Amino acid sequence: MVFSQQTASVYGIIKNDKGIPIENVNIAIEGVAGGMKTTSDGKYVINVEANKNVVIAYSYVGLKTIKKVVFLEPNEKLEFSPNMEIDVVDMKAFELTEEGNRSSTLTKINPNLATQMAGPNNSIEAILKTFPGVNSNNELSSQYSVRGGNFDENLVYVNDIEVYRPFLIRSGQQEGLSFINSKMVSDVHFSAGGFEAKYGDKMASVLDVKYKEPEEFAGSVSASLLGADVHIEGASKNHRFTYITGARFKSNQYVLRSLDTDGDFKPVFFDFQTYLTYDISEKWEIGVLGNVALNRYKFIPQTRQTEFGTINEALQLTVFFDGQEVDQFQTYFGAISNTYKPRENIELKFITSTFSSLEDEKFDIEGAYRINELERDLGSDNFGNVKFNRGVGTFFDHSRNTLDATVFNAEHKGKVVKEKHTTFWGVKYQRELIKDKLSEWSFVDSADFFTPRPADSIGFTNPNAQPEQLLELKEVLKTRISLASNRYNAYLQRSWQWTRDTVAYTFTLGGRAAYWDFNDEFIFSPRASFSIKPNWEKNFLFRLAGGVYYQPPFYREMRDFDGVINENIKSQVSYQVVLSSDYNFKAWDRPFKFTSEIYYKHMKNVIPYQVDNVRVRYFATNNADAYAAGLDLKVNGEFVKGVESWFSMSFMKTEENLKDDFFFRNFNSDGKEIIKGFTENDVAVETRKIEPGYIPRPTDQRFAFSLFFQDYIPKLPDFKMNISLHYATGLPFGPPQSRERHLATFRIPPYRRVDIGFSYVIKKEEQKFKDKNPLNTFKNIWLSVEVFNLLQVNNVISYLWIEDVTGRNFAVPNFLTSRQLNLKLHVDF
Repeated sequence: MVFSQQTASVYGIIKNDKGIPIENVNIAIEGVAGGMKTTSDGKYVINVEANKNVVIAYSYVGLKTIKKVVFLEPNEKLEFSPNMEIDVVDMKAFELTEEGNRSSTLTKINPNLATQMAGPNNSIEAILKTFPGVNSNNELSSQYSVRGGNFDENLVYVNDIEVYRPFLIRSGQQEGLSFINSKMVSDVHFSAGGFEAKYGDKMASVLDVKYKEPEEFAGSVSASLLGADVHIEGASKNHRFTYITGARFKSNQYVLRSLDTDGDFKPVFFDFQTYLTYDISEKWEIGVLGNVALNRYKFIPQTRQTEFGTINEALQLTVFFDGQEVDQFQTYFGAISNTYKPRENIELKFITSTFSSLEDEKFDIEGAYRINELERDLGSDNFGNVKFNRGVGTFFDHSRNTLDATVFNAEHKGKVVKEKHTTFWGVKYQRELIKDKLSEWSFVDSADFFTPRPADSIGFTNPNAQPEQLLELKEVLKTRISLASNRYNAYLQRSWQWTRDTVAYTFTLGGRAAYWDFNDEFIFSPRASFSIKPNWEKNFLFRLAGGVYYQPPFYREMRDFDGVINENIKSQVSYQVVLSSDYNFKAWDRPFKFTSEIYYKHMKNVIPYQVDNVRVRYFATNNADAYAAGLDLKVNGEFVKGVESWFSMSFMKTEENLKDDFFFRNFNSDGKEIIKGFTENDVAVETRKIEPGYIPRPTDQRFAFSLFFQDYIPKLPDFKMNISLHYATGLPFGPPQSRERHLATFRIPPYRRVDIGFSYVIKKEEQKFKDKNPLNTFKNIWLSVEVFNLLQVNNVISYLWIEDVTGRNFAVPNFLTSRQLNLKLHVDF
């Protein structure tokens, strides 16, 4: 609003009673038409008439309205940053808390839970893994899959800038820290599908993170058996300059000691981030975001012993190792943003950023193994011990892989907010430079049943007459790639909100266009959503969202098993529809929310892949169609008064049909299929061509259940507890190095895990001690004891395939971590 008289201004950040910024708070001057709303980070600036009493009203559905009377001199600036409280008098309004966000597919996440939640990873991603539709069978990794997608199908934004995960990692223990520093976060939103056109071109999900712009000096320090972190934040006296900086150190050496493989683990992960903002004027702000991550993983294996099989056939694998693995992953990220607000309802943002990843993977590991069968006769004195040896062998794995990837971005984003509609737009240019050198091979030799060898020629008098001794390698990958390409994209989106006969409607329509010069491909993605809130006694909201979601290939999707780039690769595409219901209600006089989403995704030009631990290997060809369908359910609320907990449940099925996938089966004269090593009559008289059709995708997880529950002792509220539980059915898997996807007919056992934490608050912010007590320096201090994998379940992440003297293959499970204890100290100041 602009006045003809002399003016002053009031600015600030509106937060809820938990200190979280609130978007879309209505701000208006009494007696003056019009008004404005807070931004996504809760900020506002409003001009008022000077030399006059002015009443400013702050309102938000479900929260108490705040009125502020001001009398300001011309050009005077006043900061007013209230915390809005829940309106407990109007129970109907209380049920409508965060009503303004319900029409979107985005779910708001409390970032403070990342610090409190028990588990090996205190990250935003750890919270996500308890949400419906989000799956992860690896507590060592921050990677996750959503509704049948893989790790590479998820968008992650920090301050409107897309960030990437490492390229060469094979396992969770190599991964290091998540890019997102939860101590620096102010706002987190997540969508599992059907998201808006303003978000990028991926097929699965979007995680949108905003970092804080602090108002005063503060900080925190945390330390545990797994590492430590520290952060500080603050602002100048005039609040024109803000800063927040964090450093993290992690070593999961303690956790890795519980794995089956004994050895010397030396993982060191370090991360430093800073976010600075400066208000050049009332309308112009500049921001700088920087990140340096240095991750080093060194492993010297010694021995491994794993028991597997069944009651009828109990087996034991013992491996003796020699050699080591040394991996280094270095990531550098920098971004500069310029935000210009020519008017209170217009925001123009200009962003440039550079992401660089230097990755180096080196290992030479030799293993000598033996397979033993264990005595299974309960009456035998030797029960459980080795009965006889099934075979011995050796293997050697070698790797010298390096990758240098740089991604440069320049983009513009804009937003115009009006009373009944909001418009978003953006254009972006992206330059990608990737240099890749791969050199890896493996060799297996086991008494002439793994690697065929000619007969020895000892005793020949003429060395030249000896037969050539060929060394057959199990898998060889040697490539050198240099790739440079440019991407261009743009989007336009508008949202309308209106009310008719006390029924609230929201409609969003948008589209994205993109071009990639590597394959000369142009794509267009229309997306839309519609929500309706009926005027019912019960507080329901219904939402329909969908559209066309393309995913242009990035480096990993373009490279096949042999390391060759497919220059004719095209974008995968997913046609999605999501139908949702959202019900706010009260139970035990406390707030609850029940959400349900049913979805269907039909995918074309799919690039098939295999998953081993966290490594995704693509076929690098668009030769499949696929689908995913499912139902997600979630109930969250105050099961215990004053603290939030939730339960989530997912049902999902995803399959794919490879267009050129077929195989042959041989049958003998008895009409029975010939199975190598089992069928006595192995003379084939008939061969049949089999086309398997639709088969389960590697992420086909049919059922999952998760919960996060918090509690405290009523008479001693400083004693708190939180527990997270995960159950998920097993994923498909098959023989290694097999490019025949139809062979993945086995299932990993269900993933079952419970982590629990007990904490005690030593010092609270409002608690004061004697004047000289050093504890007065700190706001909060709490100490926690955590138990990882409380039920001691041996979860399986992947399999090691071996063969005995009969030529029979065995899948030896690679187990994840067992039960462990962790101590954590957290201090806020």
